[in-house]
Amino acid sequence: MAYAFNAQPGEQYTIRRKVFKLFGAAFHVYDPTGKVIGFCKQKAFKLKEDIRLYADEACTTELFVIKARAIIDFSATYDLTLADGTVVGSFRRKGLASTFLKDSWLAFDPAGNQIATLTEEGSVMAFMRRYVELVSVFSPQKFRLCPGSNGETAPVAVFRTHFNPFVYRLSISVLADDTHLDDLMILAAGCLIAAIEGRQSGG
Repeated sequence: MAYAFNAQPGEQYTIRRKVFKLFGAAFHVYDPTGKVIGFCKQKAFKLKEDIRLYADEACTTELFVIKARAIIDFSATYDLTLADGTVVGSFRRKGLASTFLKDSWLAFDPAGNQIATLTEEGSVMAFMRRYVELVSVFSPQKFRLCPGSNGETAPVAVFRTHFNPFVYRLSISVLADDTHLDDLMILAAGCLIAAIEGRQSGG
């Protein structure tokens, strides 16, 4: 069976934006073999961001929900919950830095303790992606998810967008185990990047 992409060594997940989706955003989530293991749907016409991951495109089995706490929030916080309402954690976007410099997020556990940082790599290129469309196309984003609060520890996972002017694709490489950052939090971070950050680069 032919697939639309070839996963690179170490890439556990790949998220691809659904082509020609008119209302809301939709992504397929693939495993390293190219098999669809999830369908991420972003509800259209919602005042608050609402992103849901389902087991398949039929959307009969909901796996988790990522929802913004407020309608308008410069430093928006997104709660990650399971289908039964169990809170897994949250992500908060560093509004000022993410708007003008480079994208940066803080990750928290259910009790509100910061457990990691999610930061876009680079400085000059990250800045230029916001204002020069060709830079965002030819110099895709790369993020590091690092445990702790300073972003200077060895990354648990790396997120990388790929050069493709027509289809948004984000690969996720899980590099190490962490007691606070399981695959669910890592995959949720990838869905957030694809949904929120993907929009600013024309994805």
